[in-house]
Amino acid sequence: MARFIFRLQPLLRARQAVERQRQVAVAALERERLGLENELRAAQRAILAEQRELREQLAPNVRGARARLDLRGVRFQAGASLRLATGAQQVVLRLAGAHKRLEQARAQLLEAAKARKAVELLRERQFEEFTTEQKRREGAAMDDLMVMRAHHHAADDGSLEDAA
Repeated sequence: MARFIFRLQPLLRARQAVERQRQVAVAALERERLGLENELRAAQRAILAEQRELREQLAPNVRGARARLDLRGVRFQAGASLRLATGAQQVVLRLAGAHKRLEQARAQLLEAAKARKAVELLRERQFEEFTTEQKRREGAAMDDLMVMRAHHHAADDGSLEDAA
């Protein structure tokens, strides 16, 4: 029996390889995005902690009397909070860039998957044509065998000699 050979198999392998590369790129960008989101959450927690510390420094003490404020400490605390907020803004900008790159990488992955799928559909169609042709050939061969067998049986019976 004949074997099915898909002549575009190298093209299919190449498209599968491109799709795998795109999947790896999307995964790397996902990791980057998750890392930036974790970094942003940590920065937000640090900002909240600094703000809490600043409030405690500015709040009156327990007995209601104002304690002497350490303005230098308050200023340092406010500066630290501002630096953390600036760092968080930078992370937000980096995260926006990561989202944009991730969106582009996902679009490229989708295109690569479509290209691979097109070749796979062509292979399936050619395989169906191949199996249909094989069945047709087998049927024709069986018909020929049956005709030859009937002819042979007729020759053995002498009916062919009578017809001639």
